[in-house]
Amino acid sequence: MSIRVFIDGGEGTTGLRLADRLADRPDIRLLSIDPALRKDEKERARVADSADIVFLCLPDDAARAAVRNITNPALKVIDASTAHRTAEGWAYGLPELSAAHREAVASSKRVSVPGCHAMGFNCLVHPLTAGGILPPGYPVTCHSLTGYSGAGKGVIAQYEAPDRAPYHCFPRQYALTQQHKHLPEMQKVSGLAYPPVFNPIIGDFYVGMLVTVPLHTRLLERYRSAEDLQKYLKEYYSGQKLLKVMDFGAEAAIPGGMIDPGALAGLDRAEIYVCGGGERVILAACLDNLGKGASGAAIQCMNILCGLEETTGLSL
Repeated sequence: MSIRVFIDGGEGTTGLRLADRLADRPDIRLLSIDPALRKDEKERARVADSADIVFLCLPDDAARAAVRNITNPALKVIDASTAHRTAEGWAYGLPELSAAHREAVASSKRVSVPGCHAMGFNCLVHPLTAGGILPPGYPVTCHSLTGYSGAGKGVIAQYEAPDRAPYHCFPRQYALTQQHKHLPEMQKVSGLAYPPVFNPIIGDFYVGMLVTVPLHTRLLERYRSAEDLQKYLKEYYSGQKLLKVMDFGAEAAIPGGMIDPGALAGLDRAEIYVCGGGERVILAACLDNLGKGASGAAIQCMNILCGLEETTGLSL
């Protein structure tokens, strides 16, 4: 029996990617809507109510409205917007964080897919606060270099225009007011008392992401060396299929010793590096911002919700 899936908001980057990836799965039947009615809330709700799973790939207000309009009590919702990432009653779609997170995804009818920057950040920071290593009041800083595909159709068009402005060739830092939409989930899910100083940077490449968190080990409660932190994280994520902690010093084998933000482009897993020595450590998470950072994470959550092997249809 096929799983009936409706992608509400299938015209955006994540929605289109989901549709492409699910179209060839024999266990999925994609439900469609008349293009002329795709902005009609009642028609969208009618189609959603006939599905087993609905993906919301909508602006935040539209996502909230779509949830309010649902009448089918059995319908399972996976929201790729920011709307419900810190909302009560919604499971946070990063099952690798703990057994409790995985169980919440498996048993919930409401799952919120993490933001791409927050995905990398929470993979790095949550285990440290959960393990009593990083004090909740630690003044955390995060830098995140991302491809331009996550910025939406308008920005994608700017970067790919034949007459684009010269400054598109250079990495550019944005969200300088420290009001980025991922900050609430970064603070809440990681267990921090205060939001981090967050420095997102957009680069002249389509997909890829490298999220880094620098740490001073003298301010940690324990594990005061990079090697010890690497061993802790490797054990913490032992057995995970879509998240791998690299061996200590693994970056030395990369050409130039530089981690490429596009190294996992087209894949649905993430890799964690622990680098540095002495009192200064760098934690780094590498992922595809449209894979593990968006559509790949959404499909992983759907698989878990439906009792399937979590890697079904994913690229490792």
